[in-house]
Amino acid sequence: MATIQEIEKAISNLTPKELSQFRIWFTKFDAAAWDKQFEEDVKSGRLDAIAAKAIADFKEGKFREL
Repeated sequence: MATIQEIEKAISNLTPKELSQFRIWFTKFDAAAWDKQFEEDVKSGRLDAIAAKAIADFKEGKFREL
């Protein structure tokens, strides 16, 4: 397996076109990883307290419109 330094070096040697393709791929990869982590957090209940606080604050009028 490649080290971080090897990956960084490989990325720095990409052509502009390859770098653009890599950015697109990595954006999708990163979003999928974030979605998976979020789903795991929801299923495990890690976000329950935060959600309950947000709902309580909303019901008490403690919110502001963007």
